Formats: sequence, structure tokens, C-alpha cells
Amino acid sequence: MSEMRYMISDAAKLVDVEAHVLRYWEEELELPIGRNEMGHRYYTEENIQLFRRIRELKEQGVQLKAIKMLLPDLAKGETEITHLLARVDKLPAPADEPAVMREEKMQQFQCIMSRLISEALEDHTEKMGQEISTQVSGNVIKEMDYLLRMKEEREDERFKRLDEAIRSSQKSRKERAFLKKEEKKKRSFFGQRRGQTV
Repeated sequence: MSEMRYMISDAAKLVDVEAHVLRYWEEELELPIGRNEMGHRYYTEENIQLFRRIRELKEQGVQLKAIKMLLPDLAKGETEITHLLARVDKLPAPADEPAVMREEKMQQFQCIMSRLISEALEDHTEKMGQEISTQVSGNVIKEMDYLLRMKEEREDERFKRLDEAIRSSQKSRKERAFLKKEEKKKRSFFGQRRGQTV
């Protein structure tokens, strides 16, 4: 006998949420939902029960991140942890509950909280790392821009001095050439005059 399969619209009615909510929970909680031959989602009774527990937790104000940590217990059908999370402010537990059970629940709660805190710290550390990386990258880029500008300014100054030196050299060569030409003219002029007087 095969298990009962529900399409998403039927599953949503059974869980008493919209179909898009089931898809969102499936994605966020990384739930392994089956697909038929045509690639359409189908939900089993087990899936429906899990989604009902998730809905109950959401109604009690538990965030999906925390629910994700509780999935192994929810999948087994254990709901005591969910009640513990919902009643944290009402500890200690009712008087008819044995102290051993209260202690066990407290240990489970502490375990869940430490997992949540460590995950939050990892997220925070990753975000801080990205922020620092972005800031460092920005500072490095600014520093590189500054250094390149300084290098360009030094090169411009060097080329300017080189250009001035070349122009000065060309000017003095022209002046020397002009003076030589003038000297030749004078000699030639005086040489011709001497030749006339002789």
C-alpha cells in the first residue's frame, strides 16, 4: 500500500497556511520535499505533521532560524522542546512534572540556545569579515589612487624639467650656431675688406 500524497494546494489547506508559505519554509529550512514524475511537489502525512509543528512554533513567535535548529526533534515528533521554548518565561515547570524532566528540558534548552548563539556568532563574524574586507579594499584603493597620482605628478615634474633642459640645450645650440654664423660673416667681411685694401 502506497503512502498518501498531497499536492501543494491540498497540503496548504491541511496545514492552514498559503501555498507560498510552504514553499518558503521548504526553502529556508532546507526541507527534503518529494517530487513526482512531472517535477511537481508532493507532501506526505509526515510532511504535513512537520509543517503543522512549524506553524505552531511560528505562531508562538519562534523564528525560522531557531526552528531550523529544532528540526531533528520536530521530525521525530518531539514537541516538548517546542513547549519549553514557548514557556521559557514560565520556568520552573508545573509542580506535577518531576525534577528530572525539568532538568532534562533545561539541558535541552541550553543546548538549543548555545547552538543558536554559536550560529549567530558565525553569521556576525562572517558579516564583520565582509565589512572589514570592504573597508580595507576601499582604503587600499584610495591609497593606491593617491600613490598613482603622486607618481604621475613626480613623472610630470621630471618630464617638465627634462623638457626645459632640452629646450635650454636647443636654445644654447641655436645661440652658438648663430654666433658661429655671425663670426663667419665677420671674418668673411673682414677678409674681403682686407683683400680690397691690399
